[in-house]
Amino acid sequence: MFTGIVERAVPVVGRDEIPGGLRLILDLGPCAEGLQRGDSVCVAGACLTAIALEGTRAGFDLSQETLEKTRFTEIRVGDRVNVERSLRVGDRLGGHFVTGHVDGLGEVVGIEDQEDFSVHSYRAPERIRPWLVPKGSVAVEGVSLTVAELGPDGVFSVALIPETLQRTTLGGLAPGDRIHLEGDLIGKYVERILAARQGIC
Repeated sequence: MFTGIVERAVPVVGRDEIPGGLRLILDLGPCAEGLQRGDSVCVAGACLTAIALEGTRAGFDLSQETLEKTRFTEIRVGDRVNVERSLRVGDRLGGHFVTGHVDGLGEVVGIEDQEDFSVHSYRAPERIRPWLVPKGSVAVEGVSLTVAELGPDGVFSVALIPETLQRTTLGGLAPGDRIHLEGDLIGKYVERILAARQGIC
């Protein structure tokens, strides 16, 4: 479980094909402190398991299932990704509950810079749209954000403060870029309960 409060944007320093999948190697910097083999790390919004550790570098194995549901096949050495270590019992929950299970790939459709701030517009795939509500939570590339407005065709906007633009990879996005999206966990449970009551599932 994560909060969507990104600790750092770190570089991809290795990308190796392995039988049946892909291994990404990240230089976690200070985020490597105390990390152990088998620990979960939210990488660009996806919960991955640390497999190989060497100094501040950590390797993460991605299965075909993960590769099919994410944009990790597009990531190259030198790219930066958002990382967050897993939530510990007793930690403050500064964002919202993020599972690290990417629900789908969205697209950047617009960026409006407002001096040091920025308003981004993203298009969500149809499956995620029921979980988006005005002033509700959404995770974009692992970043906990608030939905500012909902528009037609699954387009929603978020307002980004300078801290978010500087600390995360969101400040480097451009129209046409694909992004990892995770809908609000509470919304998913509500949808499931309502569907069960109606005999849909």
